[in-house]
Amino acid sequence: MSSKDIAQRFQYLEGFLNERQKRLFLAAEALTLGRGGITAASKASGISRVTVTAGCNELKKGIVAKESDFIGQPRVRQKGGGRKKTVDLDPTLMNDLEALIEPVTRGDPESPLRWTAKSVRNLSRELNDQGHKTSHRMVAELLKDLGYSLQANRKTTEGTSNPDRNEQFENIYKTVKIFQKAGEPVISVDTKKKELVGDFKNIGKELRQKRNPEKVRVHDFQDKELGKVAPYGIYDQTLNTGWVNVGIDHDTSSFAVESIRRWWNAMGKDCYPAATKLFVTADSGGSNGSRVRLWKVELQRLSD
Repeated sequence: MSSKDIAQRFQYLEGFLNERQKRLFLAAEALTLGRGGITAASKASGISRVTVTAGCNELKKGIVAKESDFIGQPRVRQKGGGRKKTVDLDPTLMNDLEALIEPVTRGDPESPLRWTAKSVRNLSRELNDQGHKTSHRMVAELLKDLGYSLQANRKTTEGTSNPDRNEQFENIYKTVKIFQKAGEPVISVDTKKKELVGDFKNIGKELRQKRNPEKVRVHDFQDKELGKVAPYGIYDQTLNTGWVNVGIDHDTSSFAVESIRRWWNAMGKDCYPAATKLFVTADSGGSNGSRVRLWKVELQRLSD
């Protein structure tokens, strides 16, 4: 019997054998050949010597397949067999990946779906530079496990971006971490879209009896008595909690800072009794505009 005979028999049976059966078949051939049998079986089948050797050990020890959780299907591998997960072999990989993407993550802070502006290939390259062994496919799987999506909305009508934009966001991220580590409050503020007050149609559905929908107005004309409201949102980035102040007048810088003041009196000071500083992040537009002097004046009054 030669390697050619083993190769021919293996070719006939390969399509009918599972992983364990292939291993045991080649082990039986190797043991039948005697000295050099493992090498001959490996070359004839293309399966590694390690696998053939493992099959020989199983035959010598008389290991019998046990029934698995699947009815009538024997277990192909022993428990714990197979390749270990990358995160098990490299326990710091997940933390280092999150450290890379967190400064550039953007999206709705209250949504479980998050976006990242870096590509999986760039992230893989940076992780490998740090000493990890990973690929872009593995990074994509890890990002999926972390709740990230590699798709991102992009604003294209706001003009050219500042060349220092990335450095600005990384500086904000570092400052946020410093404040949070010191136990100081960090909030994100913004005025939401103005809403009509009254029985107007809203997008969405709710449970009601069949053929009994809530009746609303046909036209979305503003009610002269009720008017519109401007919801001003304050999001605590550390505690992951939100607070909304609803204004019935204009969205001004005074209204914006008054909303922050009411959040502090109603919620903030109880959550941060020892606070000496407040870090505020805003989109620098409208009542929060970085060039609006009243916004700066009112913030100074709040600080005083």
